[in-house]
Amino acid sequence: MAGMDSAQQRSLMLGVLFVAAFVAFSSAVFVDETEHVIITQFGEYKRTLSEPGLQWKIPFAETAIRIEKRVLSSDAPPEEYLTADKKRVVADPITRWRVANPLNFYTSVRDENSARKRLDEIVVSELRKELANKTMGDMIGNERDLMMKAVTERTAVVAEGFGIEVVDVRIKHLDLPKEVRQSVFARMKAERERLAKGYRAQGQEESDKITSKTDKEQAIIIAVAQKQAELLRGDGDALSTRIYADAYTRDEEFYSFIRSLEAYERAVNEDSTIILSTGSKLFRYLTQPGRAGE
Repeated sequence: MAGMDSAQQRSLMLGVLFVAAFVAFSSAVFVDETEHVIITQFGEYKRTLSEPGLQWKIPFAETAIRIEKRVLSSDAPPEEYLTADKKRVVADPITRWRVANPLNFYTSVRDENSARKRLDEIVVSELRKELANKTMGDMIGNERDLMMKAVTERTAVVAEGFGIEVVDVRIKHLDLPKEVRQSVFARMKAERERLAKGYRAQGQEESDKITSKTDKEQAIIIAVAQKQAELLRGDGDALSTRIYADAYTRDEEFYSFIRSLEAYERAVNEDSTIILSTGSKLFRYLTQPGRAGE
């Protein structure tokens, strides 16, 4: 340092500071709360850093490998499966998972891409086993949740050996193969039409019963009304006859006179021309009013 001038000394100091800064930067490891950090030395595992904050490692000799701590997803490609009732279906499972043991994860699958590939293989295998014991009706009914719960549990047991915790497995999409979809829809349509015809036949039968009952009640009501009308008409005729008979017995001459006038009114008008004998009883009140009753 004594033989150096001031410019050389400044250059040396800047060089030392740069090296020190570079070494410090290479030694610092900032651990985020969303990740695990594995420290290896020449490829050999040393320790795991999971607490967030600033950590340190040996520069150049140790390497920091970051592993995601949050829940990840794996979307397996659609596969064709065979159900217990020999129906073919196409399912698209999706798996949610997280790294629970960073060391096991690193030593077994190394990274996320390899982990997704292994998980997809496990899920497809377990789903194939489960569907082989379930019918098509179970897949679209209430059994589906129980079925996927069983697949999740069995997948979690296998994935645990890779340091992976399986959150759940779900079927994102369920469909029929294209080559059988049209025939299945045709059978479903025929079945619905058969049910519709049955419902229409039941409805027509109920309609006929209601119509028959209504017609019967109508006929009964009309018959009762007609009977009541005949009774009332008979009572009226009887009352009329009694009134006429009573009037006739009180004054036969006056009654005969009134009846004759009614007959005149019905038989003769302004345009009528009638030729009768002078001895006709019809005009006896006109020709001989005082002797009409003789």
